[in-house]
Amino acid sequence: MSQAGARVLLITYPVDGAEAFARSLVERRLAACVNLVAARSVFRWDGAVTSDAEALLIVKTRAAHVAAVEAVLEAEHPYDVPELVALDPAHVEPAYLAWIEAETEAPA
Repeated sequence: MSQAGARVLLITYPVDGAEAFARSLVERRLAACVNLVAARSVFRWDGAVTSDAEALLIVKTRAAHVAAVEAVLEAEHPYDVPELVALDPAHVEPAYLAWIEAETEAPA
């Protein structure tokens, strides 16, 4: 996989359920790794500024899997408007890039 083939996805998820969602992405081989980071988000919703505890999921995957992750997110995420931001890394250490590729490959 070339550098262009790797993606880092940012997803916010309610604290309850975040680890199960992360595990499901890894089990489906849609992600090689998902970091869960405790976060407090401040945002405008329904005309009011509010805040909530959330988990920030940092998903390491292939560019080819972004649409599949988005489909799972839309099917399983409890928010009306779930966050998904895909970042194209400028550089990924070659051994780590190879690991991402191996872990997100369909089993033989």
